[in-house]
Amino acid sequence: MKVLIVGGGGREHAIAYCVAKSSKVEKMYCAPGNAGIAELAECVPIGAMEFDKLVTFAKEKAIDLAIVGMDDPLVGGLIDEFEKAGIRAFGPRKNAAILEGSKAFSKDLMKKYDIPTAAYENFDNADEALAYLETAKFPIVLKADGLALGKGVLICNTLEEAKAGVKEIMLDKKFGASGNTMVVEEFMTGREVSVLSFVDGKTIKTMTSAQDHKRAKDGDQGLNTGGMGTFSPSPFYTKEVDEFCRKYVYQKTVDAMAAEGREFKGIIFFGLMLTEDGPKVLEYNARFGDPEAQVVLPRMKNDLIDVIEACIDGTLDQVDLQFEDNAAVCVVLASDGYPVAYEKGLPITGLDEFKKHEGYYCFHAGTKFDGDQIVTNGGRVLGVTAKGATLKEARANAYKATEWVKFDNKYMRHDIGKAIDEV
Repeated sequence: MKVLIVGGGGREHAIAYCVAKSSKVEKMYCAPGNAGIAELAECVPIGAMEFDKLVTFAKEKAIDLAIVGMDDPLVGGLIDEFEKAGIRAFGPRKNAAILEGSKAFSKDLMKKYDIPTAAYENFDNADEALAYLETAKFPIVLKADGLALGKGVLICNTLEEAKAGVKEIMLDKKFGASGNTMVVEEFMTGREVSVLSFVDGKTIKTMTSAQDHKRAKDGDQGLNTGGMGTFSPSPFYTKEVDEFCRKYVYQKTVDAMAAEGREFKGIIFFGLMLTEDGPKVLEYNARFGDPEAQVVLPRMKNDLIDVIEACIDGTLDQVDLQFEDNAAVCVVLASDGYPVAYEKGLPITGLDEFKKHEGYYCFHAGTKFDGDQIVTNGGRVLGVTAKGATLKEARANAYKATEWVKFDNKYMRHDIGKAIDEV
């Protein structure tokens, strides 16, 4: 098979790593890719939103399977474009990717089909939102309706903060058109857990659980980021939680989308909050999480291509999805100043060390070649992942491996997996 992966971050590197292990794959391309993915695939300089160029390239190269890793092209309808051109593609079509593309849609879906989530109201008028907030209970959560790189969520402790948040999202349009509609949601407390799943339109198979760290600084301080590190599995995702979610969340979501005429094939990422009243859905994503994919995929025993083909063909019920009985921790190495302002183009050394050790991975997020030298090219630069028999061992291994890599203004959190100690 010839495979094309669309995207260029740590998630796509983790996907490429798994695809490269498949005996079915003889050639892999990645658009646009990065310096790490270039070891596994031929990188082509086409952006993820350049649909016409991607389709033309896929036809020219007789691509057998296209895998779309990112949210923007999925929500924009890239899968539909590939399918129209007769190219097999993995990911939800545009009418199903709305599960992530519109928070207002997903909240309404959960309300209609009785899937547990936080109480909420949707607003497309700023004055009405402000009037509602005058009577609201705080803290409260404001969410831009559309995609906002994981940053369109504001937790407001006071009415003043909430008013400023409405201005930021709806009036100043900090997140562009994503803020035309805003969701105002009750603030939930509890442990957050991420569960990724494969879906073929009717059957859903969940992967091993994970937990992300969104804030930029130690102790969950600082701004929200795309993710500073993850661990898998989550010790808080118990057998009881799993049973509850299978009954009231996972299959119900797949069935709800089918009932709405929006058959979902691809990845559903469930962001869950384990509240005192039981698990509730915080959010859905319509693709692998990043960096969650970097701790979940290395633990998967199956051939990823087999599972993807089963999702496309509607035969996922015949797949025995299996994960290793171990743990993995990912620590993101970022550029100091992320997510606001940071330098790019700084040389990176020490990457070859990972090839000498079993169970250690360095997934590239923001890197590129400058001549023969790999340099930084983003806020999140690398995801250093390590396995271990236990979460504590995996964490120790991951932090040890972060020392192998050197670049100026290297920054990381030192408390990834801190919840492990609270079990």
